[in-house]
Amino acid sequence: MKTIIEILFWLCIGLVFYTYIGYGILAWIFVKVRTILGIKFPVLNDPAFQPKVTLVVPAYNEMSCIDAKVKNSFALDYPADKMDVLFVTEGSNDGTTEYIESLQSIYPNLRIIGGNERKGKIEAMNMAIKTINTPIVIFTDANTTLNKNVIKNIVRHFKDEKVGAVAGEKRIQTDESEAAAGAGEGLYWKYESFLKKLDTKLYSVVGAAGELFAVRTNLYGHVEKDTLLDDFMVSLRVAASGYRVIYEPEAYAIERPSFSIQDEMKRKVRIAAGGFQSIARLAFLWNIFKYGWLSFQYVSHRAMRWAVAPFCLPLIFLLNLALVLMEDMSEPFSFYKILMLAQVAFYVLAIVGYWLENQKIRIKLLFVPFYFSFMNYCAIRGYNRYRNGVTSGIWEKAKRAQ
Repeated sequence: MKTIIEILFWLCIGLVFYTYIGYGILAWIFVKVRTILGIKFPVLNDPAFQPKVTLVVPAYNEMSCIDAKVKNSFALDYPADKMDVLFVTEGSNDGTTEYIESLQSIYPNLRIIGGNERKGKIEAMNMAIKTINTPIVIFTDANTTLNKNVIKNIVRHFKDEKVGAVAGEKRIQTDESEAAAGAGEGLYWKYESFLKKLDTKLYSVVGAAGELFAVRTNLYGHVEKDTLLDDFMVSLRVAASGYRVIYEPEAYAIERPSFSIQDEMKRKVRIAAGGFQSIARLAFLWNIFKYGWLSFQYVSHRAMRWAVAPFCLPLIFLLNLALVLMEDMSEPFSFYKILMLAQVAFYVLAIVGYWLENQKIRIKLLFVPFYFSFMNYCAIRGYNRYRNGVTSGIWEKAKRAQ
C-alpha cells in the first residue's frame, strides 16, 4: 500500500514540476539542438512590406479610457492610408459610442459599429470581421496602451506565408507600492513571455493574449458565441490549420493590474473555465501523430496548466500526509515529514500573502507562494464553473488599478 502511495506521490510531483518548469527546460534543450543542427525558422524584417491593416477595438462602456485609446491608436507609427481603426461598441450606454462618433471628423480612418444590445466580446469580433477588407486584422483591448512601433513589428512576420497569426506581449504596469496580485500577475507574464519565445523558436505559440494579437483576415473563421477564450481559440485553430503563430515581444500592450484580488479571482476563474471549454473543443490537438510539435506544445504548455497541475497539488498534500501517518512517529525528521512541513510552510505563506493583499500590504517574499496557489485554486474553481455549464461568452469586466 505504501509503495502505491509513494508512486502516486512522486508521479504528481513530477507532473507539477514538468508543467511549470520541466517543459521550459525541455523546450530550451530542443531549441538548442535545432540551432546546433542549423534548423531555424526565417525571421523577416522588410521595412517595405506594409500591408493594409485594421485595428479592431471591442469597447463596451469604456468612457474612462476611450479618449486615451483613440489617441494612442492614431499615434502609432504606421502609414495612415494603410490603417483603419474600428471600434465595436455594441450595447454601450455610457456615451462611448457617441464620443467616438464625434471624433470621426478628426480621424477619417476611424470607423465604428454600434448597436443597442450587448452580445459580448466574441460576438463583437465576429461582427467586426465581416466588415473588414484588409488582409490583416489586429485585435486589442480598449484599456491597453500600445507601443509606437506595434504594427510594424507585427506585420513584418506576415511576409512569411506560413505565418497565420502574431501574438503580441501583454505587459502589466506595476509600481513599488503595488498590491501582491498586481506584482504576482506581472511576474507570471514575464515567465510566460520567456516560454512564448521558446515556443516560437521550437514551432508555434499555443495561444495569444487577447490584449493584442493579429491574424490573417481570411483565417479568422467564425468563433462560437459562447466562447470564453476568443484569443486562444482563434490562434489555436489557425495553428491547427497548418500555419505558425509567432510571438513578437516588441509589439506589446500595457495595462494596469486588477484592482483587487477579488477582481483578479473573477478574471482567473473565467479564464480557467474557458481553458476547459477550449480543451473540449480542441480535443483533436491531442493527436501528436497528426499535429506533431503543435500537440506537444499545446498539451505541455496549456492543457496541463489547466487540467493536470491544479488537481495534483491537493493530491500531493494528501498523499504526503498519508505517508507521514504510516511512519514511525518517534522519528521527528524523516524525509516525508520534512516535505510535509515544507508544504505546510508554503501554504501558510500563501495564506498570509492573501491576507496581506487584502490589507494592501506588499511583501515580495510572498509573491510566489501566494500567486502560485492563487492561480491553481482559480483553475479548480474554473473547472467547477465549466462543469456546471457555460451559458454566455459575455465577460463581467474586472476593475483595473488606476
